[in-house]
Amino acid sequence: MLDTIGPFFKNLYDTTGFNFIMFYEEYEYDRFIDAIFVSIKLIIACLIFSLVVGIVGAWAQGAKSKPLRLFMAGYIQVFRNTPPFVQLLFFYFVIGTITPQVDAGGYFEPIVGNFGWAVISLGFFAGAFNTEIFRSGIEAVPTSTVEAAEALGYSRMKAYIYIIFPLAFRVCLPALNNNLVNLLKTTTLAYGIAVPEMMYTANQIWSDNVNVPEMMLVLFVYYIGLVGILVWGMHRWEHKMRIPGYG
Repeated sequence: MLDTIGPFFKNLYDTTGFNFIMFYEEYEYDRFIDAIFVSIKLIIACLIFSLVVGIVGAWAQGAKSKPLRLFMAGYIQVFRNTPPFVQLLFFYFVIGTITPQVDAGGYFEPIVGNFGWAVISLGFFAGAFNTEIFRSGIEAVPTSTVEAAEALGYSRMKAYIYIIFPLAFRVCLPALNNNLVNLLKTTTLAYGIAVPEMMYTANQIWSDNVNVPEMMLVLFVYYIGLVGILVWGMHRWEHKMRIPGYG
């Protein structure tokens, strides 16, 4: 790949001064490609974790246990009303310092690294919004449908899994789409705890080579592409899951 595009970008730099060094210099190219994969892994992990938190949280909001409902209400208020970057730093520098460490051969490493704390923190942040999104979808399911499930002998858990949530999920998809797009963009905050994703690596490259405009352009195009792919995929998913006459 570098052999193909390298001469063009090297000539571009020599003739115009536009320095896209990661496209013609091997060292910068390697860490740029690594950053792409780290970013994608971080985004996928955060999206999946936030969805799991949202699904479980929406179920817990309707639980019979009052302490569980109060806990969920507190969780939602805390994570919706504090900045995600503050939450990220809190998890990494506060919770991270009191978690167990393992011997890595002469020095100790925490069980959860910076990548893991980024996933946990950002997943819980978006999960609080997902919980409310799923709750609104559950409340949109007709009461008669819930009563029909109970009449058929479904337990609350089985009715939630097989009937209520599949219908609620279809109602939630437009709002969920927006929240997942916001989460994708929020993953750039992981640079604050040195996760080597795209934002962090771009910062390193422009610090070493003083090519800030070029790197900002690459970042801009990169995230437009990722958001476009996610929105396209979510819209396709929404269309395929649509039930005629419902939602």
